[in-house]
Amino acid sequence: MREIVHMQAGQCGNQIGSKFWEVMSQEHGITPAGNYEGDNDNQLKRINVYFHEGQGGRYVPRAVLTDLEPGTMDAIRASPAGGMFRPDNFVFGQSGAGNNWAKGHYTEGAELVDAIMDVTRKEAEACDMLQGFQITHSMGGGTGRYGNSSCFQGSVVPSPKVSDTVVEPYNATLSIHQLVENADQCFALDNEALYDICFRTLKLANPSYSDLNHLIAAAITGTTCSLRFPGQLNCDLRKLSVNMVPFPRLHFFLVGFAPLTSHKSQDFRVLSVPELTQQAFDAKNMMCACDPRHGRYLTCAMMFRGAMSSKEVDDEMLKMVSKNSGYFVEWIPNNLKASICDVPPSGMKMSSVFIGNSTCIQEAWKRVAEQFTVMFRRKAFLHWYTGEGMDEMEFTEAESNLNDLVSEYQQYQDATTGDDEENDPENWEE
Repeated sequence: MREIVHMQAGQCGNQIGSKFWEVMSQEHGITPAGNYEGDNDNQLKRINVYFHEGQGGRYVPRAVLTDLEPGTMDAIRASPAGGMFRPDNFVFGQSGAGNNWAKGHYTEGAELVDAIMDVTRKEAEACDMLQGFQITHSMGGGTGRYGNSSCFQGSVVPSPKVSDTVVEPYNATLSIHQLVENADQCFALDNEALYDICFRTLKLANPSYSDLNHLIAAAITGTTCSLRFPGQLNCDLRKLSVNMVPFPRLHFFLVGFAPLTSHKSQDFRVLSVPELTQQAFDAKNMMCACDPRHGRYLTCAMMFRGAMSSKEVDDEMLKMVSKNSGYFVEWIPNNLKASICDVPPSGMKMSSVFIGNSTCIQEAWKRVAEQFTVMFRRKAFLHWYTGEGMDEMEFTEAESNLNDLVSEYQQYQDATTGDDEENDPENWEE
């Protein structure tokens, strides 16, 4: 069994994580008390990917919940699903990071690291064959620690217009500096894009964080469904890495989900493979405020769920690439991968998750870099970080790493098949 250890860090990460476990329990027929009440043998076949079986047939999420303050943890414990989690796996401090990345990474966070590593080690050792780690967190807050072998991460990046904190650009730049080096795959999500999906597509007048988190949970569960349920064409996290990451630093993905329909239109919509593909590729459906039409796809993956013919999926993929060839780099042939899982999400006949490695993600990084430079030039708010023992050099390094990342995306966006040695992106980096 290829198990995944799920970790959630900080307020944002824990709220997304709670929603994720809600959706996961529903898919596998697990009650908030951890008992199985499903109606399908497939639900239990590979339940070990995310759950392990405890005493008396009780299923326990393989989750590590961490925060620097107890508030979020208390809220999770008090929630209907709070009793599912193993009490030892709640690791928290008392002071909070106060939106300060330096506190999360160096001082307060460093004190918790050993405790977190112990809990994580226990979870990993209880696995037969560990597939990897999955981490949910925000970039704009104080969440600053990352394990070295993390497999994939759902990272909430700062939005263009909606900002929670003034020092978000600092925190995000320092986070990206770590993510470029230490993560294998990173799904970039932001609140503004999620709000837009809720307003425009789902027609929700007052979307709550719970609605946004539900969208994220739907996307994350869709990426691991092939591990958990039988299907015609499987895809696991390692296959995803190998097919999606052409260069080690460029592992930040856009995510889209389909079908997304307002409640009123639901009865009038006919779900089909072309319809799902069309919607998943739609720029309005991306969960990050970047427009894929402003860049080019290096690689893409479509993960379908439900009863459908593999020929139809292959034909649709071919049609999509042929029709939009200008938006795909031509020097990576066959750069659209598909997988099919037979079991649809609960309450749906079929669905699809889209993951794209597009050069347009540089729009998000450019926004962060510009805001960072404006503040860092005047050394605004810097004393909060240097007071925790950080050096100004770390800020300068993180800034140049972010700018390098942006120019790498730009190089590969402009690269063409006919490039000679001099224009080869491999040589530009040197």
